[in-house]
Order: sequence, then structure tokens, then C-alpha cells
Amino acid sequence: MTWIASATSYASQQAPTLPFMIYYSMFGFQRVGDSIWQAADMRARGFLIGATYGRTTLNGEGLQHQDGHSLLIALTNPGVKGWDPAFGYEMGAILEHGVTEMWGEDKDVIYYVTAYNENYPMPEKPEGCDEGIIKGLYKFQDPKPGLKHTVRLIGSGAIMKQALDAVALLAEFDVGAEVWSATSFGELQREAIACDRKARLGGGATEPWVKQCLGDGEVTVAVSDNMTAWPMIIDEWVGGDYTVLGADGFGRSDTREALRRFHEIDAEHVTVAALRSLAKQGKVPHSAVDEAIEKFDISTGPREDVTMDTHVVIPSVTFPA
Repeated sequence: MTWIASATSYASQQAPTLPFMIYYSMFGFQRVGDSIWQAADMRARGFLIGATYGRTTLNGEGLQHQDGHSLLIALTNPGVKGWDPAFGYEMGAILEHGVTEMWGEDKDVIYYVTAYNENYPMPEKPEGCDEGIIKGLYKFQDPKPGLKHTVRLIGSGAIMKQALDAVALLAEFDVGAEVWSATSFGELQREAIACDRKARLGGGATEPWVKQCLGDGEVTVAVSDNMTAWPMIIDEWVGGDYTVLGADGFGRSDTREALRRFHEIDAEHVTVAALRSLAKQGKVPHSAVDEAIEKFDISTGPREDVTMDTHVVIPSVTFPA
């Protein structure tokens, strides 16, 4: 309630404030979702920071707290924009844009921004990426020249590092990787739907940003620490073969490496997914996929039950006859 009071003080008290609420993991949209809707109904303005985000990044909390779905829930609220930055400069650009929208452009909007608790190097900001950061997608790096084939990899949040690590693995199979950072699949979808509506009603054809970026692709693999349903919302506007790797099911307690292997979102699974798509198109032999699976020691058998934390062992009980 304190956040709502601050977020609406510009109207109720004629004293604008700009609140930030940093809350633990999924204790936001799940636990106080009704309050967020109330805030939007009251035309609140401010920032909600979903800290310790990620189904595999928050690796010691088991079933309850490992959040890979709040961005989907945020998308259901028209007054909320959901963001999943991977790097510090992305976070900075998003927060700056939020302040501009709320107080420079006088818009009633709430920003939900994920924040992870994993340490990894922060690169320099690529030149000219601000527009893409705010629209939800930009090219982070070009493929290494001289390789026979090229694929597109999309990463977000802490799992952006898995997409980047897959670049070197793919190079071993003579495949280059163009890497993109998705700061908001939700904003990409919203803009694409608006463009399609405009064209449908005769207002002129406007190509959505996601189609401008990915519409001519042949092989695209997206990976994130969210449910697969989150990156899948842009499927309609992605050209060629689009594969999504995500963390579905309940959380588990293990190392990040083990969790990412279990949920099949590590660099090795990104590599295999890209090779499989290339093989489907006849660009690499299927034997290359088999080689990668063997090399990376990837299990091809039935997966464990992803609906339970298998680290919790419930002893069997025998009742007397």
C-alpha cells in the first residue's frame, strides 16, 4: 500500500514521487497480484523490481521461489511493461526510459523489471542499441566470419551468458552465431499486434520491430530462464525455424550448472538445438547432431518428472491390513 500511495501521489497529493519496490523473487505478481491490478486501476506510476529472478538462477530455493513465469503474468496487465535485462547498460536504459515515460511524457505506466543474483562480466554497450533495448530486441554481436553456416541466438537475463557460450561450441561445427538480446518479448508482441491491427483495418502496413529484426531468419534459437511460453509469444513474426528453450516445471535445489542441464537451457543444449534446425534444412548432416549430443554428454532418454522437486524424498508408508 505504501508503494501505491507513492505511485499515485502525483494525483492524490499533487506531490509527484517515483517509487521503487524491490521484492523477493515471485513474491510480487503471485502474492500481491491483486494489489498490482489495483495500482494500475489507480493510474499508478513506478517501478517493481523482481529480484533474484530466474528458475535456475535462484538455485537453492526448491519448488516455491524459483520464478520463471512472472513476466508472463505481468503481460496480462495492460498497465505494466515487463523487462528482462541481461546487462547493466540495459537496466540503465530501461529505467531511464521509464522515468521519461512517467514524468517526461506524463504516462500512467508501471515497469516490472527482473534482476538476477548471478555475477558475470558486464560488456560495453554496443553502439546504437538504445532503440532496440526499449523496443525489446537488439543485435548484440555479429557472427564470426569465415564459418560455413550462420544461426541466430536470442538470450535474455542471466541466461544470455549461455547463448554467448554456445557461440564457441557452434564454431566447432563450422557454424557462426549472430547473438541478439531480448529485453522484452512482451513489448515485442504488443507492438506487433498493434501493427497487424493497423494493417488489418486499412491504416497502412507497418512492419513490426520483431519482424524487421528476425523476419528473414532461417534458424533462430531463443533461450531464457523463463517458461518456454514467454519467448514463444513472438513466434508468428519470426522467419524460418524458431526453437525455444525454457525452464518449465517446478524449481529444484541444485547447482546452477545442474539445473540448467536439467531444464535444457545450457550452452550445450542451445548448440544442439541450432544444429538440429540446420539438419532439418539439410545444411548439416544429422550425424553432426548425434556427434554433438555424444560430445556434450546429453541424455536422450525420458526426462525426469519436471513437476516435482526430486530432491524431496517422501518415504513410503505401509498401512496394516
